[in-house]
Amino acid sequence: MNWSDHTIARSQWQAFCDQLTRQLEGAQAEIEVASLGLGDQIQAQWVSLVGVAYDPKDDILEVAVEGLDHIIRAPTALTAQREGAMVESLAVDTRTGERHIVKFRRPLSLPPPEGSAA
Repeated sequence: MNWSDHTIARSQWQAFCDQLTRQLEGAQAEIEVASLGLGDQIQAQWVSLVGVAYDPKDDILEVAVEGLDHIIRAPTALTAQREGAMVESLAVDTRTGERHIVKFRRPLSLPPPEGSAA
């Protein structure tokens, strides 16, 4: 596997999130929040991803999944872990010391059942 971490420049956050949303259409996401005060908390576990967006005006990053809009306030760093060209996870650090980790997976594409019209 060819894993690499890539820190995204703040000036590119909005465009990166837009591109990520398009790239991960149909994917599922797991959202974990880690902090000294709370420990590790799973906010969403393998639910359909709606999209990822950064709003520079309000300085928030939003990860929208089925049933939850996960808002990350005052992000300070955005790091994507890639396998080749595909983003596998996103780590977002905040001013308050939290780390939000969003993992992505694509549902398996199964072949159509035998005898069905393609």
